[in-house]
Amino acid sequence: MHIDSYTGGLFETNCFYLPEARLLVDAPEGAAQWLQTRGLKVETLLLTHGHIDHVWDVAQIQKEHACEVLYHPETEPMVTDASFYKRIGMPWEVNPIQPGTFLDQTASVTLGGLEFQVLYVPGHCPGSLCFLHKGERILFGGDVLFAGGVGRWDLPGGDRELLLGGIRSKLFVLEDRVKVLPGHGPATTIGTERATNPYLQP
Repeated sequence: MHIDSYTGGLFETNCFYLPEARLLVDAPEGAAQWLQTRGLKVETLLLTHGHIDHVWDVAQIQKEHACEVLYHPETEPMVTDASFYKRIGMPWEVNPIQPGTFLDQTASVTLGGLEFQVLYVPGHCPGSLCFLHKGERILFGGDVLFAGGVGRWDLPGGDRELLLGGIRSKLFVLEDRVKVLPGHGPATTIGTERATNPYLQP
């Protein structure tokens, strides 16, 4: 599977584009321009969670591409309410989207013609989802699990035990060779993180 990636915005957030499916995972600041410059068309936009750095360009991409936007129900206020972040003490306003399609944990769902397993792993953010392409053994992990780290849990709605427990029970049961493409930083594998991640050792 060919995967293009773009990293941008204040927090150097990753997004991933699957050309064969015209599918985009997350939409940081600058993603819309990146798609336009490269002549890429989006039909399906998946959101791992609703934090501002991952959804900055969602409304613009939704408008320009007329794409379907899918996310967990708990994500909806973060992407449809312009003042959501200001109400919790943060300085940003989100450009609100037209309500999209709810997605929850499921063993199998076809998105953009590709089959994924959807894993619900909150703790970093309410409504946090990971998308596993079983055939290619690739996990689009959002801000749940990083190379040598995990998502922060000190933001509103965060919960350390919920996050670490979810990683152990839902991600660390996957094969060692599953490649993790996270929301920030370099790729890693489940096996590497299970063996070495300092936040998740016994």
